[in-house]
Amino acid sequence: MSEPSPVTRAIVIAAGRGKRLGPHTEELPKCLVQVGARPILGWQLAALAAVGVDDVVLIRGYRGDVLEAGARALAPAGMRLTFVDNREWERNNILLSLACARAELDRPAYLTYSDIIFTPPVTRALAAAPGVIDLVIDAAFRDIYVGRTEHPLEEGEVSDLDAAGRVRRVGKRALPPDEAHGEFIGLLRVAAAGVAALTGALDAALARHADRLDAPYQRAARFQNAYLTDLLQDLIDQGVPLTPVTIHGQWREIDTGQDLERAVALVESRPEEWP
Repeated sequence: MSEPSPVTRAIVIAAGRGKRLGPHTEELPKCLVQVGARPILGWQLAALAAVGVDDVVLIRGYRGDVLEAGARALAPAGMRLTFVDNREWERNNILLSLACARAELDRPAYLTYSDIIFTPPVTRALAAAPGVIDLVIDAAFRDIYVGRTEHPLEEGEVSDLDAAGRVRRVGKRALPPDEAHGEFIGLLRVAAAGVAALTGALDAALARHADRLDAPYQRAARFQNAYLTDLLQDLIDQGVPLTPVTIHGQWREIDTGQDLERAVALVESRPEEWP
């Protein structure tokens, strides 16, 4: 049997403003906030390019013009960029933002939040994963929350595993953090065999809620405010196997000013890990 073709597309969900970063996002979209030597998006593009990604779709909303200019300046040579607009970015959340790029979900892809940084070893581990939909899960997540007073542990998208080692529950308040295997970092890969399952679940959810944006969906009280993890939980409930790719650190979420200060200190103190 031949090896599967590498995944070369990535979709970055980057429409939100990131108000909790205060003055850092007054003029910039969140993904262009500087973290040490690079903006958040710069760290992401470098780690994705390390596994052969050369086709990146960016879902934009807040300061979309600034995002496009910044992304073009950051993209490695030969990387194709496509921009998709979420015109409702002030009123919807991550899942409906992803839905704006539904036409781009026609092939295997990495999906990532726009407010996280991660190292090339993380993307290499994800690229080598065997599943149809693989989620990066940080088993050392509790260490990151020590002293993280502006973003408490209860806000983490925690996850546990079933007896077969697959993801069983995932999302905010999906389970008590002390029972969690780890935290979903906001990065996943959809292999060729998982595309139909993911898009089918997304299409079905969109159809059911076409005129019912205020109706609940999974753990979201309103479909309009649903997270990506709500779709992932929907897939799990349908019996689609989601495979964990377990890491220990090697990433950070930048959601608050405190997160930013801590992330800058991390990348500047460990240049061998964050080249």
